Amino acid sequence: MNRKHLPIVLSLFMLIFIPTSITYAQPEAPPYAKWGQLAVKTAKEKYPKAKIVDYLHIGREDKANSSIEKFKLVVVEGGREFGLFINIKFDPKNDRVIRIIVKETTA
Repeated sequence: MNRKHLPIVLSLFMLIFIPTSITYAQPEAPPYAKWGQLAVKTAKEKYPKAKIVDYLHIGREDKANSSIEKFKLVVVEGGREFGLFINIKFDPKNDRVIRIIVKETTA
């Protein structure tokens, strides 16, 4: 073997025989993700023929003994586009849902 080929052979050896581990960081789900899933589920139950075309987490409101996660979904049903404000009130100590309020609005 010629000395000028040695770097190429070593490089190939390293690629083949030295294990490499590439790790990609998985983004963590935001803390409101489970409430967002519940908001979408609620919208689908209330409007089973509608298609959800947009989703927005508005924010969280913390109170003394409860918290409220607020969402706005835009849905299309029967050629009509409209918005749904969905507020999920829950106990932050145990994540028990207290109430879900759905209000329809123009998109």
